[in-house]
Amino acid sequence: MRNEESTVRRSLAALGAVVVLAAVQPPAQAAPDTGSWTSEAVAPGVQVRTGVLRDADAKPSWTVTVQGTGAAPLGDQAWADDTAGRLRDAGFAPRVEQVAWPAYADTPHGTMGWRVRVGSYGTSGEAQGAREKVAAAGFTAVAEWTGYDGQRPADRESVHVAVIDPARFTGTVAATHDLSVADRETTSSVAAKRHSLVAVNGGFFVTSDADGVQGTMAGIAAYDGELESMAAGSRAALVLADGGRHARIADLTSTVTARAGSSTYAVQGINRVPGKVRNCGRPGATPTELPRQDLTCSEPDDLVKFTPRFRAELPTGPGTQVVLDADGRVVATGPRGGTVPAGGSVLQGIGAASEWLTAHARQGERIALEEVVRDTSGRRVRLDADDSIVSAAPTLVKDGRIAIDAATEGTLDPKNLSFGYAWSNVRQPRTMAGLDAKGRLILATVDGRQPGVSEGFTLEEASRFMRSLGAVQALNLDGGGSTAMAVNGHLANVTSDATGERAVGDTVQVLP
Repeated sequence: MRNEESTVRRSLAALGAVVVLAAVQPPAQAAPDTGSWTSEAVAPGVQVRTGVLRDADAKPSWTVTVQGTGAAPLGDQAWADDTAGRLRDAGFAPRVEQVAWPAYADTPHGTMGWRVRVGSYGTSGEAQGAREKVAAAGFTAVAEWTGYDGQRPADRESVHVAVIDPARFTGTVAATHDLSVADRETTSSVAAKRHSLVAVNGGFFVTSDADGVQGTMAGIAAYDGELESMAAGSRAALVLADGGRHARIADLTSTVTARAGSSTYAVQGINRVPGKVRNCGRPGATPTELPRQDLTCSEPDDLVKFTPRFRAELPTGPGTQVVLDADGRVVATGPRGGTVPAGGSVLQGIGAASEWLTAHARQGERIALEEVVRDTSGRRVRLDADDSIVSAAPTLVKDGRIAIDAATEGTLDPKNLSFGYAWSNVRQPRTMAGLDAKGRLILATVDGRQPGVSEGFTLEEASRFMRSLGAVQALNLDGGGSTAMAVNGHLANVTSDATGERAVGDTVQVLP
């Protein structure tokens, strides 16, 4: 996004903001309308700021975009020129737009591709009518709002920013899945129950029965010091240690090993359906062991642990189940199903993992489970009772610099623009978390999918926005319809789902 750093800087300066903003040199623009900005001290050391970033020069409109090769939104220049020629022959007046790669750390530079568009319209109805005419001429096309383009400025973006200073704040900051990891609940309802000062939605989670148990996390998660979901490859995570007093952002991996006597077997999941790995990123997963956003991989030989926080009926199907007591001793073996006993745990295996359980799980004997979380430097992350982890993707800011590793963390495929283009490069509602140089936690949201009201951020804009707030480390949390911020238990932003605030997986709660 052009100029959002200067917009935020001037707007927050007008409020007497205490956040130390990073030194940036964005292009000059007219001073934004700061009259709509508000600032509220929710508690000592907790401040919430709300405002609208505006660009008076932005003139978005509705248009018709012809789909590129395959399902991709873009094509190469030869395709664009050919498509434009055929549109002209059909009586349309197309325009060809060159789209450049954003400032990612792990993708090519220069031209990403070319798109072909027809017309500029004042309403979505007019654009839909034009789209139907283009489709009738034999082209695959969609009606789009150009305010969602990352290549031109947005006219309006509604943002909420919470800054929590651990040097002054006497409460705690923690990730939570409330009572059950196998459930979904809105951010504001969890906040109201817990009397939170501020809350935002957390990481990625399962939203469809076809991909697993709804509400279970699709990435690493820990609450009250207990690992409740495993990492999807090496992805960004917010570690809230000591009740949030010592927070950091790092790419984390996780391993869990089951040991029965001298024999070991790798556990590849916690609290998920055996064989289904949402967002992939586990050894043995197909079609890829790498993280892959919104893709469910299969794991034919899968050993999964279930904890007492899985308060739902256990998955059923082929395989073997072993019930363990609080000391890890086998109390029952048999088919999959039932519930996790209070204080105990359950192992479910399919394929070779089922055979291992059958061979090594003996009544009264112990199966030890070793859980290890590490960052990319190899440093082990040890979890105590007041520690929590929430994870999503990708990294936005690292060591004070924009460092978006979208391809590495699986939110974009440079070789296949039909995967992740809109997720990464089109403006969307976003939830972001960061840390400034003084260790203050920044939680931020931007509303989106509201033409002319609030367009949202691309990943690149999200990184620049967080850096403008002074973040030296930042990551992207779950966004889209999940994006929500609650203040004093009440929803503060405008969510994008037509049905209202979305029930999500875990959340980050700032507790008095």
